[in-house]
Amino acid sequence: MRLIASVGLMLTFSPLWAQTEISLWPDGAPGALKNEEIKETTERGNGDVLRTWNVTDPTITYFKPTKKTSDAAVIICPGGGYKILAIEHEGTDIARWFNAQGITAFVLKYRLPDASIMENKSMGPLDDVMQAISLVKKKATEWDLNPDQIGVMGFSAGGHLAASASTLLSGSAATRPAFSILVYPVISMIDSIGHKGSRVNLLGLNPSNDKIRSFSPDEQVNENTPPAFLVHSSDDTAVKPDNSIRYFQALQRQGIPGELHIFNKGGHGYGMAKQGTHAAWPEMCLRWLKTMYGS
Repeated sequence: MRLIASVGLMLTFSPLWAQTEISLWPDGAPGALKNEEIKETTERGNGDVLRTWNVTDPTITYFKPTKKTSDAAVIICPGGGYKILAIEHEGTDIARWFNAQGITAFVLKYRLPDASIMENKSMGPLDDVMQAISLVKKKATEWDLNPDQIGVMGFSAGGHLAASASTLLSGSAATRPAFSILVYPVISMIDSIGHKGSRVNLLGLNPSNDKIRSFSPDEQVNENTPPAFLVHSSDDTAVKPDNSIRYFQALQRQGIPGELHIFNKGGHGYGMAKQGTHAAWPEMCLRWLKTMYGS
């Protein structure tokens, strides 16, 4: 079922999540190319992971808590190497957990870099997260939120997107997040540190050194970058913990508050995590948010 909202946004009530899904670009995304062969697909893959790809109509899904305890909100960017979106265990599951804590959450279904559907594949995801932050801030009063307490969160490549929103796009107050939560994030695009698949998918096979630096958020931290909470595991062989360490150190150099937790074990891609010491990160994150914005 589709309805047209009074503000001109297309709303979709998704039976999968039973939440409100809002199109980010009802009149078409900037730089979008029409390609009838590209159809959005969601399937369960290896490890029972729900995956979404071929996104052409990026959206945010609004998760409203039954009993709100905070005026803050989190926009969640699922990971997937800029190839797929791990939409459930790094998206909707996280949103529901925040709701259980009384915090409003949004899951961003962003376009994955693809030259067949966008003029500049490196900028497509960034345009979407920028629009998501702007939209939530504009509707903050309607949704009973504080526009100065809207943050971004990302996992793996989604962490790169959230960190990029906190650095590359931090010049305008309309699109600047108040905080970022980065869970085993891809940060650096340097060969020896970064995640090769994410870099190739976002920047292509042979990006220039300037482009590599421009899309490495640790090298773009500045005085406008918001505080960050970072989580990684020392045995993460997919995305090295150096990614989180470099971002944290960049924050420290700028005098920006940051909190970094590196667990002994955990690997990569665990989402909420059901066991092990790294399973404590959500509660740690909640306490961090409360120190900034209260309960």
